[in-house]
Amino acid sequence: MIIDALKEACREVHACIQGLAGTARGNRQMGIGAGGDVSRRIDILAEKTVIEVLRKRGIDITIIGEECGRIEGRKDGFIIMDAIDGTTNASRRIPFYCCSLAFAADSRLSAIRDAAVIDLISGDLYYASKGKGAHCNGKKIHVREASDDVVIGMNVSGINAEVIGRLAPVMSKASHVRLFGAVALEMCFLARGWLDGYVDLRNKVRPTDIAAAYLIVKEAGGAIYSDHYKELDADLDIKTRIQFSAIAHGKMTELVKDLFDI
Repeated sequence: MIIDALKEACREVHACIQGLAGTARGNRQMGIGAGGDVSRRIDILAEKTVIEVLRKRGIDITIIGEECGRIEGRKDGFIIMDAIDGTTNASRRIPFYCCSLAFAADSRLSAIRDAAVIDLISGDLYYASKGKGAHCNGKKIHVREASDDVVIGMNVSGINAEVIGRLAPVMSKASHVRLFGAVALEMCFLARGWLDGYVDLRNKVRPTDIAAAYLIVKEAGGAIYSDHYKELDADLDIKTRIQFSAIAHGKMTELVKDLFDI
């Protein structure tokens, strides 16, 4: 099964990068990746590990990766890979980064059928298959129920004054705001019930960043909306950029809907 391969690949990445994050060897720059960011040695090693697991299992389908771009396969379907999400954190030894892998039957976010994300610090493994719920370390997880204590995650790196103005009302109404620096893992925190929502209005996020977490959040009972407050969908091309909000419960709807052009 594809989901088993994704979970194995996540575990192998966790094992292979131990002791590498934040070191001169791990941080060595290896050029510019397909996604447009600097590729570090730790990124390349993680991607190579994922590809080796897939090939070992005889999974020869097209791979779309943050560093490698698009590797054509012989069979239908797509593996969407961000082998290290949160590379800046990893390069500074900030303990918040993950490996994010998904399988899609077609080249759209809505076609994702299997997903796995591993916290590369704790080893917690999140995964989901369409229609089968979301899990962490073998236990089913679900988004948080509504409460008065609202905790929102977001990414404000590099945003301009106009976007800050749009975010200000949400930030002022939330009980707490958290900025961790690895979108896939933050969305898994939402799926696990640790966050009430997650917002990214930078229009910088790639499908590779959120593909796996997209399914995990949905299978955990959450909802994800585009910048027009419609259900998020997007092409899986490495050049695609999106902005979105992910929410755990109805109370969050009123809090974030004014962010978007509706």
